Amino acid sequence: MTHALKTAREAFDRGAWTQSLDAFAAAGQVEREDHERVAVAAYLIGADDQCERAWEAAYRAALAAGDMADAARCAFWLGLCLLLRGQMAHAGGWLSRAVSIVAEAEVECSASGYLLIPELLGALDGGDAAHARDLALQAIQTGKRFDDADLWAFAVLGLGQALIALGDTIGGTARLDEVMVSITAGEVGPITSGVVYCAVILECVALFDLARAAEWTGALSDWCDAQPDLVPYRGQCLVHRSQLQMVAGEWSGAITTADAACRRLTEPPHPALGLAYYQLGELHRLVGAVDEAAAAYQHASRHGHDPVPGLALLELARGDVEAAAATIRRALHESRSPALLAAAVEVLRTVGDFAGARVAAEDLTAAANGAQSPVLRAMAAQATGAVLVAEGERDAGLADLRAAALAWQSLRMPYEAARTAVLLGLACDALGDRASAALELANARAIFTELGARPDLARLNALTTGPERAPTDHSGLSQREREVLAQLASGKTNFEIAAVLHISRHTVGRHVENVFAKLEVTSRAAATARAYELGLLTR
Repeated sequence: MTHALKTAREAFDRGAWTQSLDAFAAAGQVEREDHERVAVAAYLIGADDQCERAWEAAYRAALAAGDMADAARCAFWLGLCLLLRGQMAHAGGWLSRAVSIVAEAEVECSASGYLLIPELLGALDGGDAAHARDLALQAIQTGKRFDDADLWAFAVLGLGQALIALGDTIGGTARLDEVMVSITAGEVGPITSGVVYCAVILECVALFDLARAAEWTGALSDWCDAQPDLVPYRGQCLVHRSQLQMVAGEWSGAITTADAACRRLTEPPHPALGLAYYQLGELHRLVGAVDEAAAAYQHASRHGHDPVPGLALLELARGDVEAAAATIRRALHESRSPALLAAAVEVLRTVGDFAGARVAAEDLTAAANGAQSPVLRAMAAQATGAVLVAEGERDAGLADLRAAALAWQSLRMPYEAARTAVLLGLACDALGDRASAALELANARAIFTELGARPDLARLNALTTGPERAPTDHSGLSQREREVLAQLASGKTNFEIAAVLHISRHTVGRHVENVFAKLEVTSRAAATARAYELGLLTR
């Protein structure tokens, strides 16, 4: 073995990918097993064309040696790397070639198990989690039989994902933790390690298991930092880091991290680029950078990530409540994800659709009851409390809001704690408890100011200061309902109210029904009289 080859292999074992590639290039001719090392190192520094050539060289070397099992395995890895780059047709061709080799050889090998993984992913994407589970169990056995740690890791990851999709969150996350232990112990190859890291963290975020997501994100960050020239997973790691910074209230750092993720994932475009832009859009929305948020959501959509619910909340912040409601209602027909349901409660409550908000809150509660996430439980409590208060059931609503406030404090999620404090303050004010209301609103103002949450701070100031402040009342009417009531009391028809307020007649009708119900009246005349009695109107 030449000195250059020895240097190249030692550098590969240390994770010095660029140094390893340079040494292999200096060695000139390499041995059969080195083609795979070159392919892995090239993939990890983002040299995709070189990676493809090296995997093909490894494949042809295996064929020349008559090792059909290894040829099929190399064909799979080439197909997987192409799949991760988004070259679906090219990837499919190599995966089909691997299938043909295994079929012609008529012998089981590790490639037989690897070829179950694309089918497993297809079953998950197609909603057939039970079939995915069965494929994962089969692949696990094959990985054990051939002592293939990478195959075993892919299969256990798939089993965890399938169990979660089947509703077994505890069993699924246990499998995810199991595979992560093998990753952190260095028992699995670097390409597989990166794929599993990112997939597990995405699952944790989707489950709102933020403690587990933070733990594995820290491990991923350490893994990336140990390989300075690593490219494919560093950008996605930054997205996860930004998400956790945002939750912890470190918004300035989160924006910097998300922006760095977008830059790293842009060239060549990575599948996580849409998620990175969505994360950037969320942060811009929270600090009131409306144009920047809209642009980021546009980029997210262009790169395959649905910008809702963020886009709907941005429309709400802009004051276009009808557009926000239309966006959120459309999205609810396609998904009932917790994040979407929480946003739906906020949007629908704002436009006076309390029935729709209540359904969303109930669905969110059902999701929280079926999970093990304290974050989901806090989200559900906040949503339920907000709806109850809006419907006039303030005492019951306060109990849920108190539970949410304690949970956010325990979870150290300051922005959510401040939003809940606003709801608590308004509910206390409506009940005449001005002292408690002042305390809650002051707490919220301090947090919004510290975070730089300018839109929330502006809304809070509008509620609590200035001549425009609405008088305290016990009606439970939203701001839009009070506007409709004022027009109704002046004698306008629904058609005329719609024209004045720039909303549809259908929406006006719904607001009128809500006004009647909350004021406990059955006619416009009675509603007008009741409004004067409560001080909602002046003569």
